Amino acid sequence: MEPLTLPTTMTSLSQLMLQSHRHSPVSVDPSGNASWAQFTHDVTLLCQTLAHYDAKQWAICCEDSYFFAVAFMALAHSKHQLILPGNHQPAALAELSHYFDGLLHDNNIQCPADCISLKLNDIDWQASVNNATPFTPLTLEAIELTLFTSGSSGTPKAIHKNLALLNNEIAQLESLWGEKLAQATISSTVSHQHIYGLLFRILWPLCCDRSFSRFDLIYPEQVMAQASNDHVLISSPALLKRLDNEQKTTQYRAIFSSGGPLPLAAAHQCQHLFEQLPFEVFGSTETGGMAYRQQQQASTPWQRFPAIDIALNAEQCLKILSPFIDQTQWYQTSDHCELIDNDRFILKGRTDRIIKIEEKRISLTDVEQRLCSLPWIDEAAVLPLEQDNRLILGAVITLTNEGHQQIALMGKGKFWLLLRQQLRQWIEPVGIPRSYRLVESIPLNTQGKRLVSDLEQLFKADNA
Repeated sequence: MEPLTLPTTMTSLSQLMLQSHRHSPVSVDPSGNASWAQFTHDVTLLCQTLAHYDAKQWAICCEDSYFFAVAFMALAHSKHQLILPGNHQPAALAELSHYFDGLLHDNNIQCPADCISLKLNDIDWQASVNNATPFTPLTLEAIELTLFTSGSSGTPKAIHKNLALLNNEIAQLESLWGEKLAQATISSTVSHQHIYGLLFRILWPLCCDRSFSRFDLIYPEQVMAQASNDHVLISSPALLKRLDNEQKTTQYRAIFSSGGPLPLAAAHQCQHLFEQLPFEVFGSTETGGMAYRQQQQASTPWQRFPAIDIALNAEQCLKILSPFIDQTQWYQTSDHCELIDNDRFILKGRTDRIIKIEEKRISLTDVEQRLCSLPWIDEAAVLPLEQDNRLILGAVITLTNEGHQQIALMGKGKFWLLLRQQLRQWIEPVGIPRSYRLVESIPLNTQGKRLVSDLEQLFKADNA
């Protein structure tokens, strides 16, 4: 695989630890910044510590992004396989435990049985490093990394990559936005345990002499307080949608959003608050980034990354030729698209969200779009449900102001009948949701993904 040409402002992951100095701190935090000298020392110390253990496949589970970066680079230079579980809950870790035999973490995580546990907080980071072997260049293709899909539609799926693929993607990001970001500090609301946060929050700034914040911004007020022209915000729809009641403040240098569809209203609220539209990045754990846009309107097309070629198959689904996967093989997605030209496309939804009910093919995406076209519905999530040994559709919805007025006037029962009546204009009877749940917001995980299990749980409750 041919590597992408590196921008002059980027150091390859292969050569990263060979640097003697850099201008910016590695990480920033009110408790203190971590310099490049400290980072080099800590990676060296952890490499020496890892040499005392037999584990070869190490999982990293950290809330602290600095500890995560130290662990990542130490494992890479120790020639271990890196495993990044997206969920740190005990049952979730146990479910993935066959992928790793060692666990590096920074909190009181319940380590699966028969797994070596090394708590980074307990290491004496002030210890001197004796007889340290100088870092040598990494063979990026040989260092394997396992990430996991979000599990939005079921059990998380393991996705295997190598560091050469990630290095290519960092080069592409720096080519596109490096000049704009310059020496800005990276603040984030998303986890580094998934591909988007790993790249945008940790590895891209590490390779391009930018500082990153050690800890997540969790609340909207933290996002507003952090805003400055010296900061870049790495975020997701899950957080950006919650800025609707905030007041205009200082603008960020740039804002990025990924992990799920960003509602047009949320994009425009960012424009109002920060005088800029977010850069939305379209991609997946499997593909890495594929395209980007700034959403002027819902139909704003996506622009492919320059390193990627795009085409449609016979079913009008996007396929890509990408150096972030395998630049010799086309990768087929399930994303139904309209190709505007060789560079731009419009997303139409996913073909794997088509189900059969009573021999009729029903697009869940289409039902959601039809619901959202009604003046009373703000957002909708539609899913298949088993009811009395029959397959039906359920809809979880949020209301507009007009919708709240309408349901108060009519009552829930009559309002649900009104929705069904309106949907009959477009949808066959078997494709009209029979069961509804009204919520203040659609449940999302930290990556902005809708979890089917959470949606299903709403229908197991007594409220109708």
